[in-house]
Amino acid sequence: MKTTTILAAAALAALATAALAQPPAGGPRPPPFVAEKDPAKVRDGAYVVEPDHTRVMFGVSHKSFTTFYGEFRNLTGSLNLNVKNPSASTLEIHIPVTTISTQIEKLNEELRHKPWLDADTWPEMVFKSTSVKPTGPGAADVTGDFTFHGQTHPLTLHVKFNASGDDPNDHYYVAGFTVTGAFKRSQWGFGTGVPMIGDDIDLNIQAAFKKPA
Repeated sequence: MKTTTILAAAALAALATAALAQPPAGGPRPPPFVAEKDPAKVRDGAYVVEPDHTRVMFGVSHKSFTTFYGEFRNLTGSLNLNVKNPSASTLEIHIPVTTISTQIEKLNEELRHKPWLDADTWPEMVFKSTSVKPTGPGAADVTGDFTFHGQTHPLTLHVKFNASGDDPNDHYYVAGFTVTGAFKRSQWGFGTGVPMIGDDIDLNIQAAFKKPA
């Protein structure tokens, strides 16, 4: 009896080991995910915005009491990345104004229309790079023409490379960046609510770009 029990336990252990060694149903195990953080190893060439993980977040003073935050989603655009000569890289981003979100739907609807962002007249904000100035490994100041509220003026954004790699879930190559910047909205002719609602806008953009299939 004791011998039979030992043999049965050994057989179960062997089956469990074999099961663990098998790939999951539907195909082989995916390779382990690796995020490459060396900017010199990013792939060159054309990218497009990966919208699900890209957002433009902004902060603005609310009556000097607090900083109020919101975001824009569903961005489109392109990045042409030249790793050996970053100054030759180009960037273009389109931001739909109607996607503004402050977590307060009544306020979102108010901000979409006059006298605020007026998405009916100006449905998108656009940034088109005009120069790229490297400031360190994986970092650059990107200056471009920023079209906002019907006016176009220069804006400089500070870009930091985060990581790149093959996304095992979505099956494409991704390069990710953190982008920061600031501007005075009145310089674009949008002074509604100033000074109770701040003139200074702080930007924090999480930007994911993917290689087209």
